[in-house]
Amino acid sequence: MNGINRYVSLARIEKHIQLQVITPSFIRRTFLKEFNMAETLGSLIDKLSIKSLRHWHLDEAIQGKEVSDPQIEEFKAKLDLVDRQRQDLLNEINAFLIAALAGDVKIRDEKVKLYKNLNVSSFDRLTKLGAAVSELVIRNSRTWHLEDEVRREDLPDAKIVQLKRKIDRTNQERCDLVDKIDEILERASSRKK
Repeated sequence: MNGINRYVSLARIEKHIQLQVITPSFIRRTFLKEFNMAETLGSLIDKLSIKSLRHWHLDEAIQGKEVSDPQIEEFKAKLDLVDRQRQDLLNEINAFLIAALAGDVKIRDEKVKLYKNLNVSSFDRLTKLGAAVSELVIRNSRTWHLEDEVRREDLPDAKIVQLKRKIDRTNQERCDLVDKIDEILERASSRKK
């Protein structure tokens, strides 16, 4: 959603809040037009967990002992941006769920995967949304730390290759979990009808 549309929708929402006429149909009309509904719940949660990791690492950097005042200000500005982005994602998740449960958007698309899931965890046992979200957050955290590790300049090439394979495997699991979240929501939605 570009900045102009965000401004327009927020102004429209504020106007409707003042008039006390916010209804589910108003939210669907407003957000379906202005949010990218090509997203799914899984992809939105994936983005939110990555923003939350950034938030945590920025906050950790601010607390560092050897951080200068200008660096702290820079980190705080980045933290404010990440906070706004997280709030935007939370709003988009809420709008998506309203629209999805009302049947106004497609909950998931079938994926065409060209890779083989070798040596990756199976998530067939996951049937609860919270468990799938938790596993996704764990995979994003693992990927973040593996990426930090592989960027070290003192690593031999063999170790870099080993880490890249772990990153590939973890990323495949992450993609499978995004799909699993959408599958669980679709199943829950179809039971509701």
